[in-house]
Amino acid sequence: MFGPLVSTEWLAAHLDAPDVRIVDIRGHVLPATQPPPHYFSHREDYLRSHIPGAVFVDWVHDITDENDPRRARLAPPAQFAALMSRLGISNETTVIAYDDAQGMFAARLWWALRYYGHERVAVLDGGWQKWVQEGRPVTEVVPEIAPALFVARPNPEWIRSLSEVRDVVNGTQRAVLLDLRSREEFLGQASRAARAGHIPSAINVPRPTLVAPDGTLLPPEAIRALLAELGVDPSQPIITYCNAGVSAAFGLLALRVAGFEHSAVYDGSWKEWGNDPSLPIA
Repeated sequence: MFGPLVSTEWLAAHLDAPDVRIVDIRGHVLPATQPPPHYFSHREDYLRSHIPGAVFVDWVHDITDENDPRRARLAPPAQFAALMSRLGISNETTVIAYDDAQGMFAARLWWALRYYGHERVAVLDGGWQKWVQEGRPVTEVVPEIAPALFVARPNPEWIRSLSEVRDVVNGTQRAVLLDLRSREEFLGQASRAARAGHIPSAINVPRPTLVAPDGTLLPPEAIRALLAELGVDPSQPIITYCNAGVSAAFGLLALRVAGFEHSAVYDGSWKEWGNDPSLPIA
């Protein structure tokens, strides 16, 4: 098993490895209290400076479903496989993703690749900021990449559907729901959907609470302690959600690092649940 995190030291030692593909997936999200658009990628930052050999992925458009009006769901297999192939990523390539958002977007790509059957993928712990602060090499040279063949093989272990989450709410299935959105969104004081609030029974774990002061992920023991303090039952499966599956993927990354193997992402998240008036909210 590889990943799900690698250190800046590891990446610096493997910059020239022929089987490693580095992916820059920098971007940012505006708070839900501000007017849309909320989602932005940092392609211009990539063109100015990036880790040597890195290719760029636009998290807003490249890995979301082109036919989803909310541009939120994960790209379907054919679209995702075509992108990975263009980036020179085969099923055997080691992929290291980094961003400038404490790992949030890198985790989304990590989860997407794991869902599509790719095991050798990891997030650069500390991301772009840690790399630069340590004085490691950067460049403005955009690499020339030979295409590869990526075959998407969806693995249902990594994803949960609306019907599965509804079964949890109805009590016909047992699982813990973790809401990775802000406290304001959880309490219904702001929303990116038509309705405000949260999925009944969900426990709020705002994504930043899983990040250490230096921008790296909390250690496994700290994650376990935090979840225990919030009353998370470690014996039950865990489903993460947010607005559009991005912070949820980071939550899943934290869970897997902490040893919670029976965990998955509800990709529809609040943009699906909160926009469906037939579903209960709390």
